[in-house]
Amino acid sequence: MDEGPSSPTTLVVSSPRRTLSLLRERRALTSSTSDPSSLSLNQEHKHTRTDDRSAASFAGDHGPKPSEVYGFVGSITTVIATVIYLVWAYTPEPWLHSLGITYYPNKYWALAVPSFVIMSVFLMMALYLGLNFLATPPSYSPNTIYDEYSREPTAFALLEGMEKPIDPISDVGIDQINHLMFGDANQ
Repeated sequence: MDEGPSSPTTLVVSSPRRTLSLLRERRALTSSTSDPSSLSLNQEHKHTRTDDRSAASFAGDHGPKPSEVYGFVGSITTVIATVIYLVWAYTPEPWLHSLGITYYPNKYWALAVPSFVIMSVFLMMALYLGLNFLATPPSYSPNTIYDEYSREPTAFALLEGMEKPIDPISDVGIDQINHLMFGDANQ
């Protein structure tokens, strides 16, 4: 009873918003087709509704995205804050008083805050590096070779006439790696 889409392009979904509008269209179509007397009226009216919705969805799909708006507002805010900071940091106090600006932080903070931020970043990087060194086992520990997730290679017997299957996933032993990389020590 359901009729298929009129063309294969109606199945192309380019965004979640378009997916929702297609679902609403199908629900409206299936709910209105339950009454057989209104079937021909719905099919005639369907083309005008689709044209109206496609124009509305075109405007909605191609408008500014929220992430772009937030990025634009964030970049403009950053530029304005930087300009205000530089004006406050480099303008002499008598000039600020002549402009009527009398309440502002001490000029000490113009150097102190960036210095604190830079030192905090360096100390965080050093702390992160130190914590990684503490969490890493020493080089002589067997935990650098084997751990709870290691898989030993398994051997299984083949019946005569069977092909050898692909080996299951396993870790390569350190002795095999040394042999492949360095060869025999006697040579």
